[in-house]
Amino acid sequence: MPVIELRGITKRFGSLVANDHVDFDVETGEIHALLGENGAGKSTLMKILYGLYQPDGGEILINGSPVHLKSPADAIANGIGFVSQHFSLVPTFTVSENVLLGHEGGFLIDKAAMKQRVTAMADSLGMNLDPDAVVGKLAVGQQQRVEILKALYRKCRVLIMDEPTAVLTPQDTEKLFETLRHLQAQGMSVIIITHKLNEVLAVSQRVTVLRLGKVVGRTATADTTQTGLAEMMVGRKTVTVVRNSEHKVGDLAKLDVRDLHMTDKRGGLLLRGLSLSARGGEIVGIAGVAGNGQSELVSVLTGMAVPQSGSVLVNVQPMPFGQPKALAKLKIARIPEDRLRGIIGDLSVADNLMLEQSDQFTSFGHLKNRQIRENAEKLIRDFQIKASPNDPARTLSGGNIQKIILARSLAQDPEVIIASQPTRGLDVGATEYVHQKLIEQKQRGAAVLLISEDLDEILVLSDRILVIYEGRIAGEFAAENADIQAIGALMTGANLSPEAGLAGA
Repeated sequence: MPVIELRGITKRFGSLVANDHVDFDVETGEIHALLGENGAGKSTLMKILYGLYQPDGGEILINGSPVHLKSPADAIANGIGFVSQHFSLVPTFTVSENVLLGHEGGFLIDKAAMKQRVTAMADSLGMNLDPDAVVGKLAVGQQQRVEILKALYRKCRVLIMDEPTAVLTPQDTEKLFETLRHLQAQGMSVIIITHKLNEVLAVSQRVTVLRLGKVVGRTATADTTQTGLAEMMVGRKTVTVVRNSEHKVGDLAKLDVRDLHMTDKRGGLLLRGLSLSARGGEIVGIAGVAGNGQSELVSVLTGMAVPQSGSVLVNVQPMPFGQPKALAKLKIARIPEDRLRGIIGDLSVADNLMLEQSDQFTSFGHLKNRQIRENAEKLIRDFQIKASPNDPARTLSGGNIQKIILARSLAQDPEVIIASQPTRGLDVGATEYVHQKLIEQKQRGAAVLLISEDLDEILVLSDRILVIYEGRIAGEFAAENADIQAIGALMTGANLSPEAGLAGA
């Protein structure tokens, strides 16, 4: 008998059917992966299981008995826990205080007993957590373990994890998998929502795939492959983007960043003498845990911020800081980390596609509407944007919004491309498309600087890999001999000797 069984679950939002008669079950002591493109209905289904949404049809059974989960409190009472990719922790509280929060059980708290229980739970799962540590000072991987302990403290028997490795280093990912295997050995069940197919194969026993709100595949993990899962998700054969190691790289740096220093308003160092370069015909990937200076570096390179010192050369020409309009003259293209901030949602697709070249589409202060529409029709066709020129940009999917940004930036044949988190939140099909476009730009001779928290993406696309830590470049690796464990160690600030795989650090 499954510990959890969803039968014929249907959920509508107006005319949109998010879940269409979905059947889904989880067995005791099983790690079950739930896959699907963005909008496939994964999160909606799990929010129904956690009591956040009420289904319009179907039923939920726990250990064979029908239940009505009207709220997360009902789900928790029935042994269901949820760990979101956005943690719900109080940063100024300790580990044990966060675990107990909302489940105190009385007016008086026995702190010694509380810490003892938390320590025992952590030790039973192989977690190295200090119950007195302030959560805000913990690394991301440790904060995630606190979230898991919170669920277990409430006697969770089924744990839902939404994109659990999105912000983890390789070492933290492996520790998470060890924890999940410990839970599994103790008879717990785990549901993982993820886009990372290699991780599905590494940790789960079964996979259910959703597409357009319906179940389109169920399989034992041992009986499938990454390619097979990807094809089920998108409904067609997928193309594997392969870096061409024989591609000729230019001799001169098209982007040369020298000794950047940048402080915040309180004088804290955000960039600490950061230097890097990217030549024409290469993709240079920057790997790092969020908050180590990536956003500040992108702000400087896209004209949005002014450093205290340092210089940036584009084709040997100095880039003026704090002048975004200068980027067009220097032929710098930017792909922002937040795609919704890269468009004006209430403007049409056509207007958004001409924003960065608006001078070409005006005459004496008047818009050239015919040329704007012709430009939009061409870019919609060339970049396979599923929209019409007059559609408001805010009505498009995340993948199509990203295509607008790519079309607007890449159609001008840029010399340098600053791509920050270009596939964050995108599904397999849209990610494949973005990767292919970046490869095409490299082959055309552009220098591409790829900043991504997805290490798999960095490894797939980059010719060289730089690791950023606390505002400086901590190490450099050639892609063909990149050491994942060494990269992961540098991402957390560990000191490595040259023998550990560093090249040119």
